[in-house]
Amino acid sequence: MLRPQDSPTRDRKSLNGIWSFALDREGSGRADRWFAGALPGTEDMAVPASFNDIAADPAVRDYVGDIWYQRTVTVPRGWAGERIVLHFESATHRATVWVDDTEVMSHEGGYTPFEADVTDHVTPGTTVRITACVNNSLSFSSVPPGVIEDTPDGPRQRYWHDFFNYAGLHRTVWLYCAPATRVQDVTVVTGLDGSTGTVDWTAELATAVTVEGSVSPVVRVSLADAAGTEVATGSGESGTLTVPDVHPWAPGDGYLYRLSVEITDGAADDATVLDSYGLNVGIRTVEVRGAEFLINGEPFYFKGFGKHEDLEVIGKGHNDPHLVHDFKLLDWIGANSFRTSHYPYSEDVIDYADAHGIVLIDETAAVGMNMGLGGGIFGSQGYTTFSAETINETTQQVHAQAIRELIARDKNHPSVVLWSIANEPESDTPAAEAYFRPLFDVAREADPSRPVGFVNVMLAPHGKCRVSQFGDVLMINRYYGWYVNTGDLPNAEIALAEELRGWASDGKPIIITEYGADTLAGLHSVTPQPWSEEYQVELLEMSHRVFDSIDEVVGEHIWNFADFATTPGIMRVDGNKKGVFTRDRRPKAAAQLMRRRWRAGN
Repeated sequence: MLRPQDSPTRDRKSLNGIWSFALDREGSGRADRWFAGALPGTEDMAVPASFNDIAADPAVRDYVGDIWYQRTVTVPRGWAGERIVLHFESATHRATVWVDDTEVMSHEGGYTPFEADVTDHVTPGTTVRITACVNNSLSFSSVPPGVIEDTPDGPRQRYWHDFFNYAGLHRTVWLYCAPATRVQDVTVVTGLDGSTGTVDWTAELATAVTVEGSVSPVVRVSLADAAGTEVATGSGESGTLTVPDVHPWAPGDGYLYRLSVEITDGAADDATVLDSYGLNVGIRTVEVRGAEFLINGEPFYFKGFGKHEDLEVIGKGHNDPHLVHDFKLLDWIGANSFRTSHYPYSEDVIDYADAHGIVLIDETAAVGMNMGLGGGIFGSQGYTTFSAETINETTQQVHAQAIRELIARDKNHPSVVLWSIANEPESDTPAAEAYFRPLFDVAREADPSRPVGFVNVMLAPHGKCRVSQFGDVLMINRYYGWYVNTGDLPNAEIALAEELRGWASDGKPIIITEYGADTLAGLHSVTPQPWSEEYQVELLEMSHRVFDSIDEVVGEHIWNFADFATTPGIMRVDGNKKGVFTRDRRPKAAAQLMRRRWRAGN
């Protein structure tokens, strides 16, 4: 699915702004046909944003069920004769959408886009009503999973991911037009051979019904450098462009070429352009060779963070000022990468990483698939992770589709170098092995050009994990000195080194995708104690000594970039405090430590 864009043949209209909003507390909205008129008892709601914190009402913040959004929009008069499409960049965790009284689409999954052709339901130059019923409940069939439990106060949502279940319309909603004969999808795979670059392209077309005597559409492609100078051309629905004296995309150097794909009504030079779509292309290679992770044939060391889309008031709503500020902080601290933990981020974030040379590990929303973690953080839960009644074949199908949708959206982004198909699932049981084996096949079939992995948790140490065998890279979350060996950094160092030496024997690259300690900003101690800024610094320094001693470790991502909101609990005081920045992006002492380390090199 191509992202909406303005081009010589396309136009788009943002539907962001203030929408009407209503909670369906009785669950009757669908039966009562709320979509057929103005929503009852509405309030204002900003889009994009999570709805939870905006209302300043705990009954809204913790609401679970159907959430209704509605607005009207005037379809531009100039779009007559065009194909008109309604596009949602995300709706967490699922949505059904109506145009006036007609249902036009439904989608499962909270972080990837979906759209519908609404040409037959709108008239250019007139106003239509758009209604979206978003549902934020989680079940064992959703990704991430959860369960609705009955309590004396009514149904309550339980989930096992360690961040708040923000929901709503988090990203832009578009109405756009495109020609009937159009570019439906584009896939690029790039290569390097010395100073020469290659761009393999495949274009998928959608064509209008032809009439006798009509000319078959012709595909033309051209590639321009960052200055706009054309450097290569080609034709056909697939092929290879060759770029001499190529400027590769590289970490810290987000050099982008611009690929233009045109459909014309014939092969003549003066043929009419039926559709045109432009795509930024970074020419680079990614390879795992033994225990090395190579970008453009050179060993790469990941320096950065696990992050969250998490902000005061707007929750997971995308926000351009914070996007720019976070990347400024990444540059200030010397980071070169981060993981989209634990879900696909806004494509605005991925675009920005492309343009600024930041390397990404791109992750699905498969988090919380481990009932064994519940005892320590979320309280006991009494569920089995994989079973016919819990995470099962239905979940696996939903998970597979989430992988396909993530890759379909982000396959052309040069910043994305590694797919992560899950975070901290149960991985030490035969059931886990059976569940995940086909999902790695799904990822590799969708994209053979990038390595694939998942993120391992401490409950499945080296020698016990049955899923790591499928990964090209070992991604490991370890909290020695925090959840184990708490306050005992000398023994934590011994234990961490011992385990990492075990993983190193597998001969694969190791990325430490999480390590760190909760830290209350401003809490200080002469003798470093857990929760103090001094303890966070010493724990990180201990971890770095171990990482630096093991050649197979090719990256370190601290958990977390910034403090973030979670479900309430005795382990979480006003959220997770493992950030090296506070939630409002003030640096803790650890930020200065990391700036010295990462800016000095590794």
